[in-house]
Amino acid sequence: MTTKLDAFPSEELMSRTAGGDELAFETLVRRHQTSVLNLVYRYVGDRTMARDLAQEVFIRVWRAAKRYEAKAKFTTWIYRITANLCLNELKSFGKKKLLFGGSPGEEGQTWDEGSNVSPSAEDLLLAEERSRQISDALQSLLESQRMALILKRYDNLSYHEIAKIMECSVSAVESLLVRAKKNLQEKLIHSKK
Repeated sequence: MTTKLDAFPSEELMSRTAGGDELAFETLVRRHQTSVLNLVYRYVGDRTMARDLAQEVFIRVWRAAKRYEAKAKFTTWIYRITANLCLNELKSFGKKKLLFGGSPGEEGQTWDEGSNVSPSAEDLLLAEERSRQISDALQSLLESQRMALILKRYDNLSYHEIAKIMECSVSAVESLLVRAKKNLQEKLIHSKK
């Protein structure tokens, strides 16, 4: 469904949402739901949990609309909400092992319920083994390393944007990514032996 609001930037839609414009909010949700779902899904690896957390992100966006100030891009702001929610969710449930689609250098899993591609049985087995290896490797990562890696690799955000989302310095992001990649490489090399 295309509306006249589709032409407005997200920051303007957020301003309208603050004024109670539900259609503006629906436009924001439609525009950003896939990227939020993908971020959450890549982090938690569970479709049901991803749906629930993504819904919670948009509930928080609605509730925060009147306090929103367009100091940064809207996507940076909503990713900060998403990242914080993911990190808090892990802490509250004490989750240590998460599934993670793809690996550095691959596209990885994304949210795609409409896919009609049917991989062969051999492809499924290889993908399952690769996914298990990656999941095991990611267990060793700190939560902050995992989030920085997802934001950089899959959402292609700059170090500066990741720093804003994670509320840390650019040098801290660089350090997180270097350590995350090194840890992943070491674990993946050992898993092939």
